[in-house]
Amino acid sequence: AGVPADERRLRALEALDRVGLSETAHRRASDLSGGQRQRVAIARALSVGSGTIVADEPTGNLDTATSGSVLELLTDLHRTGTTVVLVTHSPEIAARAQRRLVVRDGLVVTDTGGVGAGVAEGVGTATT
Repeated sequence: AGVPADERRLRALEALDRVGLSETAHRRASDLSGGQRQRVAIARALSVGSGTIVADEPTGNLDTATSGSVLELLTDLHRTGTTVVLVTHSPEIAARAQRRLVVRDGLVVTDTGGVGAGVAEGVGTATT
């Protein structure tokens, strides 16, 4: 809100370019592949400039090759300073992360550490 239309369009085009989809700017979502749609979702997150992407099962409906390209994109974004929070049920995908939290029944049961390790007080603990 409050961002002029020209600025919003520029941000959107820059974000699409960053995820390798600048050529799709004028295409309808129904004309895009599953992998392209995932990258457009990432571009949307980038265009608001929050510096954080929350990706909930970003490869869940993708083939192996497309999954690899989406994961590589998220890895590249992380390397350039974007915080990436990725939710997955795949042990192979989770193994790629520098820090992993395992949540079971709403509680954090494992924290592998890494940069920024440590769970805030009260998070992941059961109280009576």
